[in-house]
Amino acid sequence: MKKILAFSLLLALPFMGVAQRHELNKALLLKDVQVLSADSMQGRQSGSAGNKLAQEYILQRFRQVGLKPFGEDYRQFFRIGGKRLVVERAVNLVGYIPGKSEKAIVVTAHYDHVGQRDGHIYNGADDNASGVGALLAAAGYFAQHKPKHTLIFAALDGEELGLQGASAFLGNPPVPLQNILLNVNLDMLSINDKGELYASGAYHNPQLKPYLEQVKPLPQAKLVLGHDLPDQGHDDWTSQSDHYPFYKRGIPFVYFGVEDHPHYHKPTDDYVQVNKAFYPDAAALVLDFIRIIDANADKLRDRK
Repeated sequence: MKKILAFSLLLALPFMGVAQRHELNKALLLKDVQVLSADSMQGRQSGSAGNKLAQEYILQRFRQVGLKPFGEDYRQFFRIGGKRLVVERAVNLVGYIPGKSEKAIVVTAHYDHVGQRDGHIYNGADDNASGVGALLAAAGYFAQHKPKHTLIFAALDGEELGLQGASAFLGNPPVPLQNILLNVNLDMLSINDKGELYASGAYHNPQLKPYLEQVKPLPQAKLVLGHDLPDQGHDDWTSQSDHYPFYKRGIPFVYFGVEDHPHYHKPTDDYVQVNKAFYPDAAALVLDFIRIIDANADKLRDRK
């Protein structure tokens, strides 16, 4: 039944944009996560049939939203080589909304997960169907509210295999690297019972802090700055997701995510665990930050 549900949603999903300014379409946001974390996606491991099915769904959503491809194809192919897994044809999915400026903000969220192990499907609803859902919601908003800066939306492959998709994106960027003002990375946004969404990166990029502080709390979610101090050990998230290759290239970043929870990298990370009250507000906080920073991004490299 789950396979039937996933395919029916994939084939028959209607286009729905953002209802009003600052408001996301909650039903569509949750539907995106539900589809991407269905059993039919087989845990979305890079190179798998389930990963390819996730690609097809995201590509359909890119077209529905109205994202433009660079060239004729949204797909960026690259090779993943490593001890754990070799994938000859991994795929990043990249689209954009042109702004008045050629300077760009890159919004990233990885769509791969860890696949199947010992007979269990690791569906990765929070990690990271939730980030992809928020990325698609933000793309839908800015397709209707044209940005000041060019916004690039990249659904990345190979994060679970060593941030490979982000490295491939930067190795063959669709715009010159000097034109990238900021990376906004979304990874695990949907499971938190305290109503806390963390924004990591202000320690390394203090020029971003005033804009993060402009993001107002919502009834079910508030923004908390942190998890970016070098002396925090594992609690320093600087190197723990796709923003890290941007950071190594000297590109400012903000990483939005929740703290670890019992379902992290477990087969219980299913859609049923998603906090249906918190997650839409968390995605709206991300959207609000992108809106604020888009209006001010040209100042980023001027501030100390």
